Amino acid sequence: MSASEVKTCLACRKPLKGRADKKFCDDYCRNNYNNQQKAKGNHSSFVRNINNALLKNRKVLESILPGTEETAKANKEKLLNLGFQFKYMTHIYTTKTGKTYYYCYDYGYLPLDNDWFLIVRKKEE
Repeated sequence: MSASEVKTCLACRKPLKGRADKKFCDDYCRNNYNNQQKAKGNHSSFVRNINNALLKNRKVLESILPGTEETAKANKEKLLNLGFQFKYMTHIYTTKTGKTYYYCYDYGYLPLDNDWFLIVRKKEE
């Protein structure tokens, strides 16, 4: 790059001073630029909404299962009232005996009789 070519900030287009590889004036411009790039994605709001729902489900399960306990029980009404959405999960685990656990990251639930659920936390390996 010659002396007459002045690099500009990718976000605000102001001239840059400093390092030759600098792209932004400051953190505000860098964050603003990166947020705009993320928002341009075709499915960004769709993916963001699903990720938010998964995180909310995990928080609900975590709130029911105290840190000192291995399991807890909750009924469907309580889960729904806390904002749990059953259609969102990260993975399913089926035991050798055929029981199916539904997980939101490291917290899961096992459907029981009469709209009750056993809440579990995956053990660290």
